[in-house]
Amino acid sequence: MTPPRTLVLVAHPDLESSRITAHLTRAIMDMDHVTVHDLSATYPDRRIDAVREQDLLRGHDTIVWQFPWHWYSVPGVLKEWMDQVLTYGFAYGAGGDALRGKRLQLVLSTGGPEASYAPAGHNRFTMDELLRPLDATAHLCGLDMAQPLILHSAPRVDAGELQRHADRYRELLAPAAAATGR
Repeated sequence: MTPPRTLVLVAHPDLESSRITAHLTRAIMDMDHVTVHDLSATYPDRRIDAVREQDLLRGHDTIVWQFPWHWYSVPGVLKEWMDQVLTYGFAYGAGGDALRGKRLQLVLSTGGPEASYAPAGHNRFTMDELLRPLDATAHLCGLDMAQPLILHSAPRVDAGELQRHADRYRELLAPAAAATGR
């Protein structure tokens, strides 16, 4: 039996200048069952090839959206990808069951500490509350949304903490974890 295939959509406006997202991307590049797809490099003009992207989605069991948290949401390139790829008849609506039963894994980093994502914190809302639109998107598309992997205070993490997070990411994408939906 072949291991579940994982598609990692990396959404960073400038991956080369990134410390966190670039490190996490490099940490999973050698995994045989993982396809890493840098949206900004593939579509610098934001003209998404929806047919190509839909074919990629069909060929994978787990979909990962890896991104830095921007203005309480996903970076623009991922939002553009969602608008153009997750269409009626493909991802939802009549005949739109291409993603049904696949797993969605969010892997994101924030600039603020975890404590700032609380009712009494600086951002006033928990990450679960802020991620509800993505959870609703997953639900609409029939995707099973896994527990997000979040690295808080990303600009302040040291090399050891970043590597531990990257190791956790690899464990999350390991074939056994992907098969069980852990």
